[in-house]
Amino acid sequence: MIAFGARLHAAMGERGPFCAGIDPHRELLQEWRIGEDLAGLETFAMTAVEALAPVVAAIKPQSAFFERFGSRGIAVLERVIGTAREAGALVILDVKRGDIGSTSQAYADAYLDPASPLASDAITASPYLGFGSLDPMLDTAARHGAGVFVLALTSNKEAPEVQHASVGEATVAGTMLAHLRARNSGASPLGSFGAVVGATIGQSAERLDINGPLLVPGIGAQGGSAADVRRIFAGVLSSVLPSSSRDVLRAGPRPAALREAALRGVEAFAAILAGDGHGFAGREVGGQDADRSITGPPDA
Repeated sequence: MIAFGARLHAAMGERGPFCAGIDPHRELLQEWRIGEDLAGLETFAMTAVEALAPVVAAIKPQSAFFERFGSRGIAVLERVIGTAREAGALVILDVKRGDIGSTSQAYADAYLDPASPLASDAITASPYLGFGSLDPMLDTAARHGAGVFVLALTSNKEAPEVQHASVGEATVAGTMLAHLRARNSGASPLGSFGAVVGATIGQSAERLDINGPLLVPGIGAQGGSAADVRRIFAGVLSSVLPSSSRDVLRAGPRPAALREAALRGVEAFAAILAGDGHGFAGREVGGQDADRSITGPPDA
């Protein structure tokens, strides 16, 4: 069994440092001119995953946009997970679960146990019932070679009131990062327990060297850029997995346009991460500069 951190490190070396989100929210369904119903959800999600999963290191479906369609929406999510993994992409299921005891274990069993139809390579989790509340998820992930990305410094504007609050001499976010650093101690080439750190946080004095992956949302539609990533994560760029959802998905519904948008993201971030020891050599997708817009429909 190969640990998630090692598999992610290999995937980023082979395919480049980029995660494509699949968020079927109503605005995108409307932009694609498909119905806001189960058929529209299935068309959107399967078109996106079939176009993107063969070319990116990771796919990140947002569970809530499938859950709103009930059990049939969850069935589509199961297909997305299976299709992505068959195409060689790792699946980071964006569920942001957080609870205690047996409920936390049930979430772990639902998303991280290979026996589950929703089993993914990693999930996102909220530590704000105390980091120890995540132990069932972290332990289950370790047992099955999966991963967990813990919310630390998120890109939403409401986050600082909790994440920047002090706990003794450290902030809440700093405490979460310290727990992750301890969990990843000794792992090589990369630990399996990551942090979610947004590309829109501006500057941070927190130590981001957790010996684990840093999932970086907020790229594109939320205002984060490749230049922001280079500035915020200087010194730990080799651990960064930038993630973009809406900017890539707006290139659809043509699969070729979706794929080209994702590849521009790969190329942009490979260019800035290469100087920090990242193994991806890059591939030719038009030679875009890393500080330009990373996504959008191709010219042709």
